[in-house]
Amino acid sequence: MADVPQTPLLDTVHSPADLRALPSTKLRQLADELRAETISAVGVTGGHLGSGLGVVELTTAIHYVFDTPRDRLIWDVGHQCYPHKILTGRRDRIRTLRMGGGLSGFTKRSESEYDPFGAAHSSTSISSALGFAIANKIKGVPGKAIAVIGDGAMSAGMAYEAMNNAEAAGNRLVVILNDNDMSIAPPVGGLSAYLSRIVSSREFLSLRELARRFARKLPRPLHSAARKTDEFARGMAMGGTLFEELGFYYVGPVDGHNLEQLIPVLENVRDADQGPILVHVVTKKGKGYGPAEAAADKYHGVQKFDVITGTQDKAPPGPPAYQNVFGAALVAEAANDPRICAITAAMPSGTGLDKFAAAYPDRFFDVGIAEQHAVTFAAGLAAQGMRPFCAIYSTFLQRAYDQVVHDVAIQNLPVRFAIDRAGLVGADGATHAGSFDVTYLATLPNFVVMAAADEAELVHMTHTCALHDSGPIAVRYPRGNGTGVALPEVPLQLEIGKGRIVREGKKVAILSLGTRLGEALKAADALDARGLSTTVADLRFAKPLDEALIRKLLTTHEVAVTIEEGSVGGLGAHVLTLVSDTGLIDAGLKLRTLRLPDVFQDQDKPDKQYAEAGLDADAIVETVLKALRHNSGGVVEGARA
Repeated sequence: MADVPQTPLLDTVHSPADLRALPSTKLRQLADELRAETISAVGVTGGHLGSGLGVVELTTAIHYVFDTPRDRLIWDVGHQCYPHKILTGRRDRIRTLRMGGGLSGFTKRSESEYDPFGAAHSSTSISSALGFAIANKIKGVPGKAIAVIGDGAMSAGMAYEAMNNAEAAGNRLVVILNDNDMSIAPPVGGLSAYLSRIVSSREFLSLRELARRFARKLPRPLHSAARKTDEFARGMAMGGTLFEELGFYYVGPVDGHNLEQLIPVLENVRDADQGPILVHVVTKKGKGYGPAEAAADKYHGVQKFDVITGTQDKAPPGPPAYQNVFGAALVAEAANDPRICAITAAMPSGTGLDKFAAAYPDRFFDVGIAEQHAVTFAAGLAAQGMRPFCAIYSTFLQRAYDQVVHDVAIQNLPVRFAIDRAGLVGADGATHAGSFDVTYLATLPNFVVMAAADEAELVHMTHTCALHDSGPIAVRYPRGNGTGVALPEVPLQLEIGKGRIVREGKKVAILSLGTRLGEALKAADALDARGLSTTVADLRFAKPLDEALIRKLLTTHEVAVTIEEGSVGGLGAHVLTLVSDTGLIDAGLKLRTLRLPDVFQDQDKPDKQYAEAGLDADAIVETVLKALRHNSGGVVEGARA
């Protein structure tokens, strides 16, 4: 008799309520199907794969044990949430991940009630979960908050700040430490699993609390000795002393891929009267998919790929990526200057500093997900005569803004900021867009802020940063490949605050900052074809402005347009302030500023994002034509109507 095909359980699960209706004996099959579905979906869309595969069993167990969405489940960073999305009613859209109009690659409040808190940056989960737990406590309503945080995210101080204040939440707060690198975990085996189950049980918790109460009645020396003995014994067996000192009851380590171990521990934690509780779960990134398990990065982020072979789609050969141009340029600078050192916050390859690390390991520092520390550490190095380059994504540098102001700018220390992923970033969407760095840096006294128009300019600006010792300096550049221009054999030291004319004209002036220069040149071609002679300038510097060049262009052209890949408050605002302060406002000129709209743009292909933002060649042309049709003089700020 032929075997009867096994009914796909995943087809019957449309919500966690359906999952909880299954017998526990079926969870292994469901988890296997969930893993296969995740692999299949990411093969179509690309995205974060290894982290999601590592939490398939954990995702299944949490939704099976806890009453989501009444119990609030918060994923730190959120890049591991694809299995969670499949189980929470979004399976039919899972192959739209990270696409225009599709599902976000991270948790997102507007997307589902099962995403109570949006996250794409690290180490926020415990703080937000504590907020949910305390709110429920104050309102007297049921519901726990479960924060799932990776061991990498525990390198950020914010996680410990939250834990230090978590005791008031009591048993309403559960923190699950997803240790996927075995970085702090002792060996996981039958004995440790048995111990974890025992110490999370109601009976053990009650007995331990009774012992604590008894110990409090002892004379102080005996009370202290009893407390230390208890902590020492549990710390030796399970490594939880640090978390106990922060007010958490520690359970673990638990094998995060063994549902027979995981389910009873989470059930005990759910029903415990103690709290808050930290459950230490050990998982493996890329679990269950051979190519991911074998890869050095466990397929952390992938392009579309062949599910059978694991072979990822390769982009056609093209110009080098900006981060690689920066990395190579910095290595060249360091060869001639032993004072140059490089700092990153857990993004060595993403920032191109892996090349620097290989060449100069003693001068390379990966501080983990700790941007605040990275900036102040760089400030200390600069104060002691080194030439530090702090390479951080634009969106992540926001996390260290107080340190940028207080520890760098006020003290006028020559820290060099290499700001990667400036501008819109495509599939990662609003949470990773580098929209605000010009606005938040160019407002600070002592700062020099540059934007590279292409990869050759990035080489020149890296060299300029290396030689700039009179204060902080920043260079911003986008995600993705360069334009294909030839890289200079010998970099130039740019004169601070001086731009360049790229194309001469008479009637229209386009003042560009950054990589919109290509679109500005396309617009100039289109305007010239209409008989509108157009000048294109690459300002290079958002601060200090090239005031002489700007005044010349504004007074010799009928229409001027500024364009930048940043928010309001950046280049356009500074040019308008210059116009106002110098009296040019009375000269009857027509000045328009093009910048990112005052919204958080969702993910899409970068070209579509910039077109939607009104920052492509067509938008420039339309803006110029409208200005010429406008009969009134004076300054009119705005983009497309």
